[in-house]
Amino acid sequence: MQEQTIHWRGPSLTRVPYDLYTDPATSQREQERIYRGATWNYLCLEAELPEAGSYRTTHVGDTPVVVVKDADGEIYAFENRCAHRGALIALEKAGTAQNFQCVYHAWSYNLQGSLTGVAFEKGVKGKGGMPEGFCKEDHGPRKLRVAVYCGLVFGSFSEDVPSIEEYLGDEICARIERVLHKPVEVIGRFTQALPNNWKLYFENVKDSYHASLLHLFFTTFELNRLSQKGGVIVDESGGHHVSYSMIDPAAADSSYKEQGLRSDHSRYRLKDTTVLQGFHEWDDGITLQILSVFPGFVLQQIQNCLAVRQVLPKGQHHSELNWTYIGFTDDTPEQRRVRLKQLNLVGPAGFISMEDGAVGGFVQRGIAGAQGLEAVVEMGGETTGSSDGRATETSVRGFWKAYRQHMEA
Repeated sequence: MQEQTIHWRGPSLTRVPYDLYTDPATSQREQERIYRGATWNYLCLEAELPEAGSYRTTHVGDTPVVVVKDADGEIYAFENRCAHRGALIALEKAGTAQNFQCVYHAWSYNLQGSLTGVAFEKGVKGKGGMPEGFCKEDHGPRKLRVAVYCGLVFGSFSEDVPSIEEYLGDEICARIERVLHKPVEVIGRFTQALPNNWKLYFENVKDSYHASLLHLFFTTFELNRLSQKGGVIVDESGGHHVSYSMIDPAAADSSYKEQGLRSDHSRYRLKDTTVLQGFHEWDDGITLQILSVFPGFVLQQIQNCLAVRQVLPKGQHHSELNWTYIGFTDDTPEQRRVRLKQLNLVGPAGFISMEDGAVGGFVQRGIAGAQGLEAVVEMGGETTGSSDGRATETSVRGFWKAYRQHMEA
C-alpha cells in the first residue's frame, strides 16, 4: 500500500492541497483505496445488456472490466485480464458472445468469468502441456460484486461495501427513482478526453456555485440562476449529492448585472429557439437535476435531456468522461425528437457543458507550480450538509469528506 504523502491542514475541508491533483503516489493509492476499495462503481446500463451473451467493456478506475448477462438472466462482471499472460479477454466495446477466448493463447472463459479451457492443456503428442496438478478453478480474473438499481449496473471489488441501497441512502435513491422511473434506452454516446485529474471534473459536477457563472448559456436563457428556487442535497457520507433548480421568471433580477459578471449577456440569441422547447415531464417543477454517486457516476436531467456520465482516471493529469444519452422506451416520436435536439445542450461541444471540458484543464495548468499550496473551498461555510441555496460549496466539501474517509487521510 502506498503511504499517504500529502497532509491536510487539520480536519477542515475548506483547504484542499493542490498536490492531490498532481501526485503520482496519490493516484496509485486511489486505485487501491477507492476504486478497488469499499465503493460501488458505475459499469453500464442494464438496458445495454438486453439478452444472454450481451456484454460491454468498461473500467473501474484503471482496471479493465467486462460486464455480461449470462443465460440465467443475471449480470456478472470480472476483470478483463487473461489469467495466463494478462492480455485483454474482450477487445470490443460491446457485443454478444457465448463465451470469451483470449486472442493471445486461446484460453477460454465462460460468461461468469471462470476459466474453462486451456489450449493444449495436455500437451501435443505427449509432450509439453500444463503440470499434472494445474487446476483451472484456481485461476481466472478477479470477479466483482454486482448490484442493479433502477437499471443502473454497479460493481465492486470489495466484500465490505454495503448494499447499493444503503450505500446510496434514502434521499439519493429517491432522486434516482425520480428520473429513472421507467425503462430506458440509449439514444447516443460520446467519449470525451479531459486534460485534468478526475477529481477536478467530479468536484465541478458537485459545484453548484459555478454553474451560472461559468456557463453563459445558463444565465442568458434563464435555465439556471442562483436566484431561482432550488437547493443541494448531500448524503451523510458526503460522497453523493443532488443539485436541483426550477425555471422561475421572477428570478431574472439584476443581481448578475450588478456584479459585472461575464455570465450576464442578454444580447445573445438563439437562431433556432426550438432547442429549448420541451414538454412537461415531471410534476415537481424541477427543470434541472444533477446527481452524483461517489466515486465517478453522474445522472443528469436538464429539461428533457437525460444522460448518465462516467468519470474515469487516466493517470494523474488526464481523465475520461463517458456520456450515455437516454430516452424512455415509451417516448413518442415527438418526445424523442425533443430529447435528441436538447442533446446539443450537453456533451463535449454542448452549449452548456462545453466549458466544463476546458475549465478542469485551466486548473490543472494553473496549479503546475503550486506544490504545498491549497485551494479555498469555503463558500457557504465549513459544513457538508444539505442546503436550500446553491451559492455554496457544501457538496464539494462533501466529496472531500468521503475521499478522506476512503483514503484514510
